[in-house]
Amino acid sequence: MPGKRIYVSCGEASGELQAALLLERLACSVPQLTVCGIGGDRLRAAGARLRRDNRGWASMGLLAALAKIPKLLSIMWLETLALVRDPVDLVLLVDFGAFNLRLAQSLRRLGYRGRIVYYFPPSAWLDRVEAAREVARTALPLVPFAHQRDFYRSLGLEAAYFGHPFASTIAELPLRPQPPADGGTLALLPGSRPQELRFHLPRLLAALRLLRERRPRQRAILAAHDARTARALEPRAREGAVELMTGAQAALEQADAALISSGTAVLEAALRGVPCAVLYVVSEAQARLARRIYHGTFVSLPNLVGGEEIVPELLQDAATPQALADAVLPYFESDQAQRVRAGYRRMRASLGTPDSLDRIVRYVAEAIG
Repeated sequence: MPGKRIYVSCGEASGELQAALLLERLACSVPQLTVCGIGGDRLRAAGARLRRDNRGWASMGLLAALAKIPKLLSIMWLETLALVRDPVDLVLLVDFGAFNLRLAQSLRRLGYRGRIVYYFPPSAWLDRVEAAREVARTALPLVPFAHQRDFYRSLGLEAAYFGHPFASTIAELPLRPQPPADGGTLALLPGSRPQELRFHLPRLLAALRLLRERRPRQRAILAAHDARTARALEPRAREGAVELMTGAQAALEQADAALISSGTAVLEAALRGVPCAVLYVVSEAQARLARRIYHGTFVSLPNLVGGEEIVPELLQDAATPQALADAVLPYFESDQAQRVRAGYRRMRASLGTPDSLDRIVRYVAEAIG
């Protein structure tokens, strides 16, 4: 019997991480599984044959994305035509709604009748009615948050929900001993997109300099998304007397505290039990547009999932080096770290069960047929 074939589409680092976690376990459940599609190094390492490399696709905000639209539209139509000519057993779309939702729509317009699963569909916290309806019309939504499941149901739409995969793949680290009064280890996670590095890294390094005025032996680890980014960051790391590591996990496992760009890495830190403060900075034009679209209280995943302020969020003008240093300093000097970890545990209870990823894998395996 020939093996099953699936096509995976990921446009940026966070979605690719989730796809890779899924594929690594799915290969054990579906013999002779062949995977192709759109991704990067992480997806390739999980066994996929890349038809398109997504390097440089990710952007911050609508304005930054506009310049990439012609290229991505062209790729989207080429991939659509290829899938219509040679259908696979399952199309798995992961996050990256600006591209993947259009891919699903174009496939259906051209008569594609195969199964499409949308994993981490767009607008998890924006509650956008039309986007949810389009996802449900063109694909099978597979959502990671109970909030998103409930929103789909409020519209009369079915969405599969088994919890977030991180709930079953990331364990809380043991509580670290109190660091010395003049030391400790701080992880700096500026993000993976070029714009995030440009806006965040100078602030993080300046905050570190301020911390070292109080704690002269403060150790710092700068986490790069991948080996390519690590090579680009080497001069800045040497200049700031910062150790450079590849991947959030390596940095967080050694950290007493962290300063992190809002995104998946914040959730990873929370589940590992690493107290952190969150920053996010974009251009003022992008910030004005974001304020029109989003009116929620929080932006970081631990606070959104937990429904309370577990970690401080420093956004735009509030993300000054002094404010960042002040936000993280109590994690080294008081019992604040333990209070934050208690909030993390409350959040984890809302995120899913220890078998979440296994249940997701079973669902996708059944969809493959």
